[in-house]
Amino acid sequence: MLVVTGASGQLGRKIIENLMRLVPAERIGASCRNPEKLSDLASLGVRVHGGDFEDAESLRHAWDGAARLLLVSSNAAATGGDTLKQHATAIEAAQRLKVDRVFYTSQVSSSSSSLFPPARHHAATEMMLAQSGLSWTALRHGFYAASAMAMNARGLKARSIVAPLDGKVAWTTHDDLAAVDAALLTSNDVIDGPTVPLTGSEALDLADIAQMAGQILGTAIPRTVILDEDMRKNAEAAGAPQSAIGVMMGYYHAARAGEFAQVDSTLANILGREPETMAAFMRKTLG
Repeated sequence: MLVVTGASGQLGRKIIENLMRLVPAERIGASCRNPEKLSDLASLGVRVHGGDFEDAESLRHAWDGAARLLLVSSNAAATGGDTLKQHATAIEAAQRLKVDRVFYTSQVSSSSSSLFPPARHHAATEMMLAQSGLSWTALRHGFYAASAMAMNARGLKARSIVAPLDGKVAWTTHDDLAAVDAALLTSNDVIDGPTVPLTGSEALDLADIAQMAGQILGTAIPRTVILDEDMRKNAEAAGAPQSAIGVMMGYYHAARAGEFAQVDSTLANILGREPETMAAFMRKTLG
């Protein structure tokens, strides 16, 4: 059985939808904290079970019979939780179940020295997997295109993007990544350890995003650079938690250092087509 965690989330659900085009629904298992959200998938034959990274027993039940497990990374740290503790619980559950291979949704900037806090969590989780005795693949995703829209939603609405100096990012859509994840999950050709960066076909910074958005919306959208400290003060004044501010500022520092800039053709090669461009994604989003 192929089991996908976080199956009610944006990425997890898209992965399952892609899997259903590749294998019978009866071979697919879906795990999430609130399984009632997946009643439609259950009605189509997908095995749906509740699984919570804070509850090891629930994971062992939800993943029972898994030959391959796709572990969608936790975002608990963004709200003050312990991402690495959750990942350790998940990996231990996979060990006890003797899962043949674990696929983990990592990120292109995964490194113990990354300036982006989630990337350090990814690197630590990859190390846990390497030491687990399990066969594993780290799917090093490009930075989600949807994040560019979310991070700049207020600026796009105000028709003015105001943020610290950034850098080029190889933005990649959930749709393309989900299709590739499903293809690798079902493939006879396995990748041991980290994949190469699975990215879109171009790297863009906020100035590029502002220009594209202006063309789509039919109005000029200036991109103004402010000091890091001013951005932090603005976020604090808006009531953002320190954990979220740390991730946000880490993004700008890492982007400036080029951590998200690498473009690779592997994702396109697996898809058998060019990835969705940021311009096309923005037209759908802003439209």
